[in-house]
Amino acid sequence: MSFHSTPPRQTRAPNIPTYSAHDLMQDGDVAQIVLGDQTYTLRITRAGKLILTK
Repeated sequence: MSFHSTPPRQTRAPNIPTYSAHDLMQDGDVAQIVLGDQTYTLRITRAGKLILTK
């Protein structure tokens, strides 16, 4: 008997835009995203994770 389970498969919803982080950052590791009058910073960490800060 195994207690390990396979995580559910993630499928992309057909109408959700999908972007490559590397494309957004133009081969860098930081990009700015503007929403209304707020500017956010999207950063790829050394561990390959994404961080979004205000």
